[in-house]
Amino acid sequence: MPTAGPRSGDAIFANVERVNAELFTLTYGAIVRQLLTDLEEVEEVNKQLDQMGYNIGTRLIDEFLAKANISRCVDFKETAEMIAKVGFKMFLGVTASVTNWDIEGTCCSVVLEENPLVDFVELPDTCQGLYYCNVLCGVIRGALEMVSMKTEVTWVRDVLRGDDSYELQVKLLKQVPEEYPYKDDE
Repeated sequence: MPTAGPRSGDAIFANVERVNAELFTLTYGAIVRQLLTDLEEVEEVNKQLDQMGYNIGTRLIDEFLAKANISRCVDFKETAEMIAKVGFKMFLGVTASVTNWDIEGTCCSVVLEENPLVDFVELPDTCQGLYYCNVLCGVIRGALEMVSMKTEVTWVRDVLRGDDSYELQVKLLKQVPEEYPYKDDE
């Protein structure tokens, strides 16, 4: 992994225009609450949050690639490190680490040291089963799909559900070869 230079997540986060963190956190909380009211079923809310995140991730990747000014990642391991060290810092201002790699190098855990989305949040008993931050799963999945990696992203541990940390599992399902819309000989 390259050392933190001027284009590291810290440097980018310092220069990115952003809304007040508390306003963002409260707005996200209002969205989750409205989904719970509208959809009633916690599992449906989890699916909707994931889909919202996916839609965000498919668009966020362009900003990430433009502002991070990184070279192409050579494999899934390097991509996961880039998400944890640069992506999370760039967009959420938090650091994440990548651990628990499988032997094939296709599945790992991303552990968040902090999670700004859960400031001011306590889940009532009626919300057992809710993955409050499921939007993050969708963001990662959507962003990776845009760079030709079909993934499955799920929560393994969640402090809001009584665990000791926030841990996402990212599993590479398929590396899709890039297709070019033109032929080299034209």
